[in-house]
Amino acid sequence: MNGVTIRNARAGELEALRAIEMDAVAALIDAGVPFSGEPHPLSSEQLAAYLADGLLIVAAGAEDTPVGFVAAEEIGGMLYIAEVDVIRRLQGKGIGRSLMQAAIDAARSRGLSAVALTTDRFVVFNYPFYRSLGFVEPETKDMLAYLRAILDAEVANGMDPERRAGMVLRLPGI
Repeated sequence: MNGVTIRNARAGELEALRAIEMDAVAALIDAGVPFSGEPHPLSSEQLAAYLADGLLIVAAGAEDTPVGFVAAEEIGGMLYIAEVDVIRRLQGKGIGRSLMQAAIDAARSRGLSAVALTTDRFVVFNYPFYRSLGFVEPETKDMLAYLRAILDAEVANGMDPERRAGMVLRLPGI
């Protein structure tokens, strides 16, 4: 992660973050993730809401330009990771791990009990990556209600239910 710093996003960077997300989508397409329609990034309004809540974190490279980001929100006393992306040319260099660690640290500092996300269970750089951070896929009976609702919405929007996984990292001591 030479020359990359993790910091809070700035309002003027939202369009750059949308471009990063679309660049990262190409890696998912290359990995065989089926999309039901044309992929699209988070809206500027969604990103602005994460920014306003202090939960839009960027990895900045040369000249303090964003090269990755994580967007999250508090739901039910937990942190939900809505999106994490790194531009393709810098993937696999620890930037995503640093972004996720910053989100986990934010959850701890806010006194939240867990961090949750949804992902594709078959993409080798997604599911195993989150497992390496300590995330687990709960049994259906133990699935958080809001996480189940997010998974259901993803499936309703055309995502393959066999591919989608909800994952949770419980934060000890909280």
